[in-house]
Amino acid sequence: MTIGLSHLRHIVVVMMENRSFDHMLGGLSLVLEGGKKKYPQINGLTGNESNPDTAGNMIKVQPNAKYQGQLDHDPDHHFPGVDLQIFGSLPAPGRVENMQGFIKSYATQGTSVAASRAIMSYFPPDKLPVLTRLATEYAVFNGWFSSIPGPTICNRAFAHYGTSFGNVDMNLFYIQDPIPSIYERMIQAGHTAKIYYYDQQSSTMEIVNLLKNQPQIFGSYKQFIADCDGNTLPQYCFIEPCYNDHPGPGGGQIIASDQHPDHDVREGEKFIANTYNAIRTNQALWETTALLVVYDEHGGIYDHVVPPKCESDDYSSPPEKTGTGEAFNFNRLGVRVPAILISPYIPRGTVVSGPEDPNGVIFEHASIPGTVTGFFLKNFDKRT
Repeated sequence: MTIGLSHLRHIVVVMMENRSFDHMLGGLSLVLEGGKKKYPQINGLTGNESNPDTAGNMIKVQPNAKYQGQLDHDPDHHFPGVDLQIFGSLPAPGRVENMQGFIKSYATQGTSVAASRAIMSYFPPDKLPVLTRLATEYAVFNGWFSSIPGPTICNRAFAHYGTSFGNVDMNLFYIQDPIPSIYERMIQAGHTAKIYYYDQQSSTMEIVNLLKNQPQIFGSYKQFIADCDGNTLPQYCFIEPCYNDHPGPGGGQIIASDQHPDHDVREGEKFIANTYNAIRTNQALWETTALLVVYDEHGGIYDHVVPPKCESDDYSSPPEKTGTGEAFNFNRLGVRVPAILISPYIPRGTVVSGPEDPNGVIFEHASIPGTVTGFFLKNFDKRT
């Protein structure tokens, strides 16, 4: 990858919505070839993972995830719900993380006992041909976690700022602290950066602070395609899928491609493929670009890996904000999500080890602005 770094001119991030690693990629560890595991290094499922339902039955993971219709009750991914999923019980002295509360949590969303078990479903690899191909042809991360055990807006803030400024919920917030976004850092240093949202009807979900009279950092997905074709892609790009079904030009229908339950997962596969192909079919761009496909958080869907502890960013969310009766000090991560790094210089079948390996590396969404800063703005912290 050293050769690749010497050629690297563009970093592109596609952030999808609300799916866990085990749900989307966990089945890869069950693929056999010649009677042996084809992908033994991937920390996926064994097939024996289970959670108790509200009737006390232990329900194993099942390879029966559906593209749409199975999670029509949106799984809970707010802070209290994720807390229950990770610990399997409400806050109490001495409890430990066991990843045993996913079915219990989904049962609070209006599902029947039988329907609540769907949270343990996962996709066999052949049902997700695009994600599977990219994960096995390039680099897949065993240990990429959402930044906090909570929902979209605060997790996406970590991808833009490296922090959520103490927020753990879906409320829009205005930043008072003098911490610039990665886009501001890039532009102030004479570099180029842009967020590509899908279109006006599916406008950006990124927090209002990024607007700040900075229209130059925003563009549509159509412009992204044109920038790829015209060799005018910025050095750092963040790409958003379509978040809602809505009428398209000429009276057609545009379908949500973010993969947020209960949107059609196949549309997200198409979106990821289109983004990859926009880069891949321009040889000069392909040879100078690293593309990261990652998910903002797990969306309440089962994963077996206990989120690791982390160093606090010195913020704290009080009990009345977390909804659990306890403060959160940003000293542990959220649930694991799919993450794939794509580049022509990455050896086929690369697996980046995570917490299962004593020498593994833990990633979360602050790794994105950290990497962009480290690569393009090497002396950023030394500037006043």
